Amino acid sequence: MRRSLALALLASVVLLASTAFAQESTAARLPLMEQELAELREPVAVPEPTPEAVRLYRTSHWVLAASIAIDAAIPALILWSGLAVALRSRIERAVKWWPLVAGLFFVAYVAADWLLSLPFSYYRGFVRLHEYGLSNQSLTVWLRERAIGLGVEALVGMLVIWVPVLLVRKLPRLWWLATGALLVPFVTLVVFVKPIAIDPLTDDFGAMKSPQLEARILALAERAGIEGARVYEVNKSADTNAVNAYVTGFGSTKRIVLWDTLLAKLAPEQVLVVMGHEMGHYVLGHVVRGIVVYSALLTFALLLIHLAASAVVRRRGAKLGLRGLADPAALLPLAMLFAALLGPLLMPAALAYSRHNERESDRFGLEITRDNRACAEAYVAMQASNLGYPRPDAWVQWLRGSHPSLGERIDFCNTYRPWERGEALRYEHLFRE
Repeated sequence: MRRSLALALLASVVLLASTAFAQESTAARLPLMEQELAELREPVAVPEPTPEAVRLYRTSHWVLAASIAIDAAIPALILWSGLAVALRSRIERAVKWWPLVAGLFFVAYVAADWLLSLPFSYYRGFVRLHEYGLSNQSLTVWLRERAIGLGVEALVGMLVIWVPVLLVRKLPRLWWLATGALLVPFVTLVVFVKPIAIDPLTDDFGAMKSPQLEARILALAERAGIEGARVYEVNKSADTNAVNAYVTGFGSTKRIVLWDTLLAKLAPEQVLVVMGHEMGHYVLGHVVRGIVVYSALLTFALLLIHLAASAVVRRRGAKLGLRGLADPAALLPLAMLFAALLGPLLMPAALAYSRHNERESDRFGLEITRDNRACAEAYVAMQASNLGYPRPDAWVQWLRGSHPSLGERIDFCNTYRPWERGEALRYEHLFRE
């Protein structure tokens, strides 16, 4: 009896002591929790660009100008030197069927363009990236990827170039409109096929090495309404120090792709916010709408190319040995020439549309994760990895910016918190519970 009373008394003392300790611990934790919450709401500062980032930003203006000049000079050289007519004439002596003549001429043209642009491409895509520590790629691998790109371009072009040539022959005044109408189904097919047929030629796609993070990404995708997607980790660290992630494909080719460099440099919460952004592109229909918008813009560009190229053929065609705009030796070089010249004039409209989509995807990613700090820190990490310049000049953004500036994106991550003010979210109706 006494033993039972003693045990009961001991149990009561232990219970009272543990309760008091729990209350004391909770009281001690409350200020800490409030401090942690305050730190989470503290804005993430936009870092100052490093000296290398400043130098990369400033020299990129000259590289872009040189790129535009070279893109225009090469087709002009191929045309005015007589090389285009010589290539077409030699092909015609070997084959008589005009679609095959057009296809083989396209292959010869892109090969000549590839060789003539190789020195500058080597500087811009290899030397310059290694100079700033943005690439680890060997010259052999770089050349192999360039050759694969040339092969894909030549094969696809050879198969389809006869279509615009036929349209110029049959609809000499409206070929540009008919070609523009065909861009939508063609680009849609490319978007569907590219993830499974083209991307694996240059990138090593594999399963994610972290099944826990993969499960979290798939759960986020399911909440975003993306079903049936597979997650792939791409081995890019052997080639680059930059980071990237994207959602691509349609239907059965739908996939979520992350570079291993991104997974190595970002914390899991930061990866999830980045993936929320990429999923936003998919859910908000940016791919589909982008095909329509950019096809319309390209159709307008084709109209301008038609007007300019027709004027050249009328005035100089006979002296250059051209038989009209339907002549592949005229159509392809002139189209490339005026595309290079018109690009800087039409590109700002395309870039403005792209920046709008990127802002909305940032909004989607924040609304689905509500992790402002991880979002801002992810962009800070990207700035460091990609040598980003956080606040470029306005004219640079207008002419070159496909995304909002990193400074603008970090500011948005810091301030966009409608859920804390009880305001409706723009995309909450798209989320699944």
